[in-house]
Amino acid sequence: MSTLRLFPRFLWIALVFGTVIPRYLWRRLRAGRLDAHGRDRLRGDVLATTLERLGATFVKFGQILGSRADLLPPGMIEALSRLQDAVPPASFEAIEEVLAVELSESDRARIVRVEREPVAAASVAQVHEGELVTGEKVALKVQRPEARMQIERDLAILSMGARVLDVIPSVHLLALPGAVERFGFALANQLDFRLEAANNRRLAENFEGFKGVRVPDLHDELCTERVLVMEFIEGCKATETDKVQGRKIRRRLAARGAEAILKMVFTDGFVHADMHPGNILLQDDGTLVFIDLGMVAEIPSDLMSPWIQTFQALGGNDGVAAARLFYVYSPFVATKDYRAYERDTMSFFDKFEGKRLGEVEVSEVVGGMMNILRKHRIQVDPVFTVVNLGVIVAEGLGKQLDPDIDLVQMALPYLAEAASKAPPARPPRRETPR
Repeated sequence: MSTLRLFPRFLWIALVFGTVIPRYLWRRLRAGRLDAHGRDRLRGDVLATTLERLGATFVKFGQILGSRADLLPPGMIEALSRLQDAVPPASFEAIEEVLAVELSESDRARIVRVEREPVAAASVAQVHEGELVTGEKVALKVQRPEARMQIERDLAILSMGARVLDVIPSVHLLALPGAVERFGFALANQLDFRLEAANNRRLAENFEGFKGVRVPDLHDELCTERVLVMEFIEGCKATETDKVQGRKIRRRLAARGAEAILKMVFTDGFVHADMHPGNILLQDDGTLVFIDLGMVAEIPSDLMSPWIQTFQALGGNDGVAAARLFYVYSPFVATKDYRAYERDTMSFFDKFEGKRLGEVEVSEVVGGMMNILRKHRIQVDPVFTVVNLGVIVAEGLGKQLDPDIDLVQMALPYLAEAASKAPPARPPRRETPR
């Protein structure tokens, strides 16, 4: 893509980012006195608005950034979570054009109805309710016609910017060109719906025989690079747990959700990587359905052992072990005082001393540990953040449905089985200072 063609977009990106500080200062002035959490929330809200103005690539970046509790404080994470929700949809005419290009005339004729208004719209695609000639109700996930062009253009600009900034010694440590390359690879995978279909089939296979947990069935012959046609799932989103009636059904859903995520993490090593409550549907019979499998994470086999050790350290309130494991396996460390970092970790775990497992929430332990890592500028492997998010979502959803659920206790047999089967660990990236 020529530099000349990128220049207008570059100017627009520069203009939008140039307004961030003035807009933040103006809103900060209007808000009056705010505590630290409120200031972080305001910063996150301004950032989310900025990313929304810049389109699909930057919205997706914000979604990924919103899962990195080791990089951003809780207030900013909360504000960025809105990027998971609906965005303005593309026109129905544009969606029809994609269907006409992607499907043959005979295949298109099998879809006798497509609702004009989408049931969900995201940065890369939107979902419409439809009906097949057989009378079956289906969901059509259709890629926005401009998504690929926008993403390729923006990634070219981000790549150039990363290479320019990389010459600055202090920035060079962040390895920005590699980060942009990995981000681009993840986005490219999301643009090919055939990969999402493969993820869907693999998760369906993993949960075959696992009662009450499933994914939508695909109509494979109607799935292409830019279109997915699948069964239409009736149910409420996990953001609407108040709609689930009956204590027995609520407890069943809570347990199934927790066990499903523990199985993904510690048994299969294949995890839904966009694990927010909007991508979990709850049905009246107690069935839990995972949707939107464009992003998945596969846990490297040689990282399973140190990750199990890390979870065991977190669950066992072992601050020394937790500090060491996060440090030695971190892809990036900027702290110059390991002892201060270790002391902060031990002090944090002291607050859980003497508490039973059921009295300790995973979200509190993981959230506190992420705060310490962020303070001392110690990053965690991106896949580990996916695991953290999945476990936290499982606990949050479980507590809403069944306040008595004990995720830590439920995790123990999964951890024990995984530890017995884990292959030799990957060598650590660094040793702790003596």
